[in-house]
Amino acid sequence: LPGYCEPVPVVYCGLFPVETTQYQLLRESLERLCLNDAALQFEPETSSAMGFGFRCGFLGLLHMEIVRERLEREFGLSLITTAPSVEYRVTRTNGEVLEIDNPCDLPAGGEIADIEEPYLLANVITPTDFTGALMELCQERRGELEGITYLSPERVEIKYHLPLSEVVIDFFDQMKSRTQGYASLDYEPEGYRESDLVRVDILLHGDPVDAFSTVVHRSAAEVYGRKMTT
Repeated sequence: LPGYCEPVPVVYCGLFPVETTQYQLLRESLERLCLNDAALQFEPETSSAMGFGFRCGFLGLLHMEIVRERLEREFGLSLITTAPSVEYRVTRTNGEVLEIDNPCDLPAGGEIADIEEPYLLANVITPTDFTGALMELCQERRGELEGITYLSPERVEIKYHLPLSEVVIDFFDQMKSRTQGYASLDYEPEGYRESDLVRVDILLHGDPVDAFSTVVHRSAAEVYGRKMTT
């Protein structure tokens, strides 16, 4: 149909069966879900720690949770889910441009000229009493303030430029918690921006566990690493 566009995943994670014998069942189950869910994408993935599984793309965290619930309830699967990530655009020193949704595929630091990550313009409407708490949350997530508009003496609209990677984890839950459930969130994609990003690897007995690798901003790398190892 004129104007139709294929759904494009923005959040990615790995799905691995707890029992290796369920790998073929997981493949067949994903294929069946794709028949009525055009936004779901998947491809085989191998992890040294988790074994054989699939790298899946989703429209968002809610879509990811729904797919996992359906796989477990309708097909009787027991699954392990890796941390969700977004798609990064990496330019190597030789000029080659890569689009990477799996942190394990990130080239070595010496081969990277720059890394870009997707940004969005978030529009939050909240009671004025929670303005400070919401601005603090957005600043913690590397947000850049676009503007504040008072819609009435009781309501305010706050606009922030935010990295998508900072929103897909638990931003919505934190927003609801800090505003007692009264805030509403809307956003639109803004494209890619260059950021100072690094890959953090978690070692188990001195060996990196690829399933735990993630891409974070350099300023948060030490905090993330300490949190994961405690």
